[in-house]
Amino acid sequence: MSPCPLAPSASARQVGGVNLHDWIDELCDVLDVEVDVDEALVLDLARDAAHNVERPAAPITTFLLGYAAAASDGNPAETERLAGLATALAARWDKPADAPDDVDEVEVEIEELDEVPE
Repeated sequence: MSPCPLAPSASARQVGGVNLHDWIDELCDVLDVEVDVDEALVLDLARDAAHNVERPAAPITTFLLGYAAAASDGNPAETERLAGLATALAARWDKPADAPDDVDEVEVEIEELDEVPE
């Protein structure tokens, strides 16, 4: 089986002394899959799920993204869209219903407070 093609990255990531690219190549061989892996996308999603939901949400979230990506025949644009949806869900997880969903709304609220006369 040929090695997994990977999305380009700025540098090879080292995880506990192991090159992440090597790990992905070997894992693809063991799992008998050929797939483009956007490792930055997956790692960013895992980080967001771990920080905004809870640590165990990271592997579950990335697994479900992989499952959804497979259901869309591994379409990279669709995978990126799905990751965006998952990231947005993690970002607003466990916040009050009236909390703003993005930074622009927060900045507007702060600016409005600055304009309140004393």
